[in-house]
Amino acid sequence: MTTQAQQLAGPLSAAVANLCVGLQAQVSPATAAGFREVLRRLSAPLQVAVAGRIKSGKSTLVNALIGRRVAPTDVGECTRLVTRFQYGTVDRIEVVFTDGRKQVLPFESNGSIPSDLGVDIDKVSHIEAYLTNAVLRDLTVIDTPGLGSLDAASVARTEALLGSRADGADSTESDSAGLDSAGLDPVSRNAVAGAEAVLYVVTQGVRADDQQALAAFTAATASREAGPVNAIAVLNKADTIAAETVEGSDGDTWRAAVLLAERQAHTLKPRVADVLPVIGLVAESTETGGFTSADADALRRLADLDDATRETMLISADLFVSWECDVPVGTRTRLLEKLDLYGIGKALEAIDGEPNITAGALRRKLLDASGLDGVRAKLNAVFRSRADGIKAAAALASVTSLAAASGDPNERQRVHNAIEVLLAKPEAHQLRLLEALTLVASGAVAMPNDLVEEVLRFGSSPDLSEQLGLRGRPPQELMAYALERAGWWRSFASFGATPAQSRVAHVVHRAYFLIWQQLRGRR
Repeated sequence: MTTQAQQLAGPLSAAVANLCVGLQAQVSPATAAGFREVLRRLSAPLQVAVAGRIKSGKSTLVNALIGRRVAPTDVGECTRLVTRFQYGTVDRIEVVFTDGRKQVLPFESNGSIPSDLGVDIDKVSHIEAYLTNAVLRDLTVIDTPGLGSLDAASVARTEALLGSRADGADSTESDSAGLDSAGLDPVSRNAVAGAEAVLYVVTQGVRADDQQALAAFTAATASREAGPVNAIAVLNKADTIAAETVEGSDGDTWRAAVLLAERQAHTLKPRVADVLPVIGLVAESTETGGFTSADADALRRLADLDDATRETMLISADLFVSWECDVPVGTRTRLLEKLDLYGIGKALEAIDGEPNITAGALRRKLLDASGLDGVRAKLNAVFRSRADGIKAAAALASVTSLAAASGDPNERQRVHNAIEVLLAKPEAHQLRLLEALTLVASGAVAMPNDLVEEVLRFGSSPDLSEQLGLRGRPPQELMAYALERAGWWRSFASFGATPAQSRVAHVVHRAYFLIWQQLRGRR
């Protein structure tokens, strides 16, 4: 195994890295340069783009996930730019210009990116933010301006970064031969680049441009479709949902958000693994140090008010600030900015239940109410736990695209043969499964709806019982079902399936059989 491969996320990435190393001497210099870029991408952390419409709360959610209020959330220059947050040994900001120049800037005194960069924003490609936060060691987070923005320049920057510049290289820095700093021509650069996963942010209604944005992500990821393997959606600002408008919520706001998220998941599937409700503002305030002991003290004072006064103040933001009480208006305004009415109400409920609750415990209660833990758990289950497979699959797609871009049929065949040898190995089954999931999710291989649901379950969770659709069932039942479905898919592959369906069916058959083997080994 190569030294390069030893630095990678896992055995699948290492196998693809070795394939690239082995092919470099057998392809043209331009394609070999592309393979070197694939190797560099393979050794980098998984790149997750946070995308969505303008004002959906993307930057607020980014801050919560990173654990630091570093991404600007107010309307300003930086919210019109793409920003990549990645791990660094020293906190610093690099403004990358469209001509390839870079300018280093300091963070603001409060730790955030400056709202005014002091440069001509029209000449800026994107921002690279390096942070010492441990969460970024294995995950690079890309904050985008919004794909539904009225600002065409912001949309163009987003699409460019997700496509030709998502790896952070200076795609516009070129020499006289039309090559960039990595030795890649524009076609090759586009074949290699692209975010490898997406966290898509929606608000109360999924609109046509949400579907279009997910389709745009497909075009920006080396022609790999967004699907349950590499895409999650969150329903942000869940606290703003009118519970009475959601049937079955029984007037409970969070229950309404859960039900609405389930409906949106049905609308967006199979493009996303799931849709999870979250209150980004509360999550950001509690995770980035924005919620202080002074805020907890102010909430305790509010909790001491009589019930009628509290109930009146929580009717609206205007009443909360203007109603006469002993808590200063400025303090109440600050609480609104950090928690909004829903978060304040949840805090008061927690204090009512535990009058002596500490500021730290109250912060934890609010964090629980925000839904951020659920989002993190899904990120870990869908992205982090299978980062090796996601990166390896994206790299293979890039290798294929690079060979196709060369225009040399012999080179294309050599690359194709090498990939087939790799995929034939038993340990490469996960790559076959990821490919099958992508084909089915995108509709490239048409199947009946019930079979589509069954196939996509393999991408929904690393938990075997959830992959089987039998969560919580005893192991013996899981084993019997896995073996029965393995036999069914093998028969389907041989009788009644189209050639394309048959290829998928063989992969699904093996997936079931491997699950049966794993369950049997646990006995």
